[in-house]
Order: sequence, then C-alpha cells, then structure tokens
Amino acid sequence: MNMIQAVKSVFSNYATFSGRASRSEFWWWVLFSIIVSGILTYIDLTLLGSGDLQSTAGDGGIGFSLNLGLLGGLWTLATVLPAIALGARRLHDVGQSGWMLLLSIVPLLGWIVLLVFTCKRGSAGTNRFGADPITTT
Repeated sequence: MNMIQAVKSVFSNYATFSGRASRSEFWWWVLFSIIVSGILTYIDLTLLGSGDLQSTAGDGGIGFSLNLGLLGGLWTLATVLPAIALGARRLHDVGQSGWMLLLSIVPLLGWIVLLVFTCKRGSAGTNRFGADPITTT
C-alpha cells in the first residue's frame, strides 16, 4: 500500500471501527498527517497570522507551546475521528481491542506500549476482528 492508497482508505473508512488496518496503511497515514499538519501550521503562522508558537528556556528546563491556528484546528477536527478509527483497526490487526487506545492517556508507558503494538506485524490470516488486510487487498 502506498501513501495515496492509505489516505483514500482512511477517509473511505472515516468512522469504521471494525475490521483491520495494515502497518503500511497506519504509518503512511501518520506520515501524511504530519506533513499536512506541518504545512498548515506554517501557513497559519506566517500567512494568516493565526496560531502561536512559543519556546522558553531557563531554570533548568525547556518549554514549547503551539496553539493551533484556523487551518490547523480545522484539520484536527476533520481528522480526529478517522485517526482514532484507524488506530482501533490497527490494534485489531495485532489481535488487541481498540479500547487499548485508552493507554494513550498514560504518559510514557502507555505511549510505548501503543508504539510497540502499532509496529508489530499483524496476525496472519483471519483473527476475531476480520480477515488479514494484506491478503484481502
């Protein structure tokens, strides 16, 4: 699966939490989303003057703050549901419940666990969540 196929798949399964998603679909979507977010943030900050980017250093620490502008906020609103649905389908591919996405609220440890799950090879053949997305495409 290439990036264009992955993006089409994510948007065509906009709020589909059932089924499975391959690693390539998931990671191509992540890359696409990061690129689009970066471009929209740049446009917000430089051309539209909306949003805010601040960094601070001192007292032994470094701080960073980004307030989304108009375009970044609209992008986030448009893609939060398909991103969550894709995450659930990716977890289904490795045999985990989509509810495991709630681990993201556990700082560091939860994020590491989810990273490992999203990097794992999916279950070969059919599992309790459906057919193998690699053999069905």
